[in-house]
Amino acid sequence: MSVLLKLALGMDWISHQMGRLAAWTVLGAALISAGNAFVRYGLDISSNGWLEIQWYLFATTVMLGAPVVLKLNEHVRVDIFYGKLKGNGPVYVDLFGLVVFLLPVMSVIAWLSWPLFIGMFRSGEMSNNAGGLIRWPAMMLLPLGFALMFLQGLAEVIKRIAYLQGKFQMDTHYEKPVQ
Repeated sequence: MSVLLKLALGMDWISHQMGRLAAWTVLGAALISAGNAFVRYGLDISSNGWLEIQWYLFATTVMLGAPVVLKLNEHVRVDIFYGKLKGNGPVYVDLFGLVVFLLPVMSVIAWLSWPLFIGMFRSGEMSNNAGGLIRWPAMMLLPLGFALMFLQGLAEVIKRIAYLQGKFQMDTHYEKPVQ
């Protein structure tokens, strides 16, 4: 288990680094958005390329930021009874959700999005908008992001199994969001 746990912690590090990059893309998107607004309304000039780069940066934020959110246990969950569980109950619910839902869905979406990315990369597909950008960098984020999410989900499974075996300490505290 120690080798798997080291791999899981390595994936945690990768997710953390991707999360840092995702945080910078938020700043980039905000600055570009402000610049677009100023140029459009202040100077009456517009560029589809600058609008599309905002979308690309937002996609980067979501696709590269999601695994770190899972790592930090800050992801959205449907809390019907999760918050009422005691002891190892929440860990078992997490394992069930990760194995039955997250891992299969992430693997299928990563698998299905790969050919779309390859097709766009090979063809050099461009946006239909005048002055638009090439599309493959944005499409690349789909298989990459879903693969990273799959790997982080696998890391979470490993850590939870190690926790149940007493070989790994983790914070199982759950705070129900205030609605």
